[in-house]
Amino acid sequence: MPRLSLHEICGYRSGDKGDTANAALFADDAEIYDVILREVTAERVQAHFGDMIDGEVIRYEVPNVLALNFTLPNALGGGASDSLRSDILGKTIGGSLVRMEIDVPDSVAAKRRAPPDVSWADEILGGRRSQ
Repeated sequence: MPRLSLHEICGYRSGDKGDTANAALFADDAEIYDVILREVTAERVQAHFGDMIDGEVIRYEVPNVLALNFTLPNALGGGASDSLRSDILGKTIGGSLVRMEIDVPDSVAAKRRAPPDVSWADEILGGRRSQ
């Protein structure tokens, strides 16, 4: 079974309420949703973030939009003005979550999203390297 990062098969969104962050995964189709439903458990998300979260991760299933939503209590070091963390609003939590790797069937691996085309940046970065 191939192993893929979630970003290769899902979209995401994240944010916060106080000291609780949330991250939602959005599957592209029902087959992918079934895979993330099986593979992306609250326990695995808890382990993925480790000591960064000081509370129990809760998973909500939202099948009508092929999504999973996770709440991560005590994940922001107090949240907003109380936190000394660089991400006080939980905006990067989703980006971190989609780095999690899961095993997927070949049929899902065949649907993997193409990496974004960032060739436009080569000229910009190339110009900086020569200075």
